[in-house]
Amino acid sequence: MSKFIAVVTALTILAAGLSGCGATEPSGRPYDADKIDAAIIARTNDFSFDLLREINETDSNGNLFLSPLSISTALTMTYNGAKGNTMADMERGLRYQGFSKENVNETYQNLIPYLLQVDKEVDLTISNSIWYRMGEAIQEAFIETNKQVFDAEVRELDFSDPASADSINQWIDDATKGKIDRMIEPPIPATVVMYLINAVYFKGDWTTPFDKDSTQEADFTNIAGAVQRTDMMGHYGDVDYGQGDGYKAVRLPYGKEKVSMYLLLPTDGKTINDWVADLNADVFADIRSSITTQEKVDLRIPKFKMEYDIKELNNELISMGMVLPFDPAADFSGIREGLFISQVLHKAVIEVNEEGSEAAGVTVVVMEESAALEPLTFIADQPFLFLIAEEGTGSILFLGKFTSAE
Repeated sequence: MSKFIAVVTALTILAAGLSGCGATEPSGRPYDADKIDAAIIARTNDFSFDLLREINETDSNGNLFLSPLSISTALTMTYNGAKGNTMADMERGLRYQGFSKENVNETYQNLIPYLLQVDKEVDLTISNSIWYRMGEAIQEAFIETNKQVFDAEVRELDFSDPASADSINQWIDDATKGKIDRMIEPPIPATVVMYLINAVYFKGDWTTPFDKDSTQEADFTNIAGAVQRTDMMGHYGDVDYGQGDGYKAVRLPYGKEKVSMYLLLPTDGKTINDWVADLNADVFADIRSSITTQEKVDLRIPKFKMEYDIKELNNELISMGMVLPFDPAADFSGIREGLFISQVLHKAVIEVNEEGSEAAGVTVVVMEESAALEPLTFIADQPFLFLIAEEGTGSILFLGKFTSAE
């Protein structure tokens, strides 16, 4: 696999532009584009680049791919159950400071169906689900909000049944059309109360496909300076191209050009890690504005597959200000008393070839009991006494001592 850091903000679905869209769409879930707050979209893009930066610090030489849309959606579902300082920390981490919960929810409630209907020539699904332990008294307002805003599927499961993990994994497999098939390992720990899951699946054909005959093996210099041989796709002609201080960029649209991939190539001595450090929503907006259709562009990019394995994002999110949600003292009383986030798990995969791109990302927010006692155990792996007694009188009928299993 070529050493290529994919700076892709949910495949730049959010960057495809929110203007020029009708207020409602006759097919699919209705939405009002005027209620998609552009300032919140800018903040979610800042969250995307900040998270990229945090993850990159742990492995600045490795391939990296994630779905910020999936991560922010799953965490925003969870945010709806946060109260007090825990809610404030989630707002800080998600970059929602200054916005009300109602404003955030209104944006997501309209953004998700907008994205799903923005281009009928691309296959985009955004699926949300909540799974909670059987018998738990979950706040009804939390459930209803996530059903209404995120169209979340809600299921109560017997987590003690080993098949529960299989049911959740099957949902993930279906939601990503087989690209990601396993995130939960059985048995589910006794302290887990809830899983909040988002899955994003994308498949789009380039508006202008690459000619397979133009794909040739060529040199690629990786981040360590070593030369590798890789399949390089090629196109010569009109390309959406831009350049500025320290970069060249291209925009490769899919379908009806409502969704695009942007690629950024460092120049003038800047490195890819320099760009990871500098990117934010405003810089990305400047890069986008620099792009115009240019003639006679020689375009060559690697043909690649990338699988970014399951990663726990706890440390990165804590570094971004989301501290209390991971503390057993967290206040998620909007879901149920005595819960905290024990893990945020993410996995993403992508394939880029001559026809287009296929990608999927899944985020799992694991909610555990914070005030629960450690599970009680009785493991008779040493000598023990036993007896048989009559319950009414307490009379002992038999009494014994077990010291050897042989």
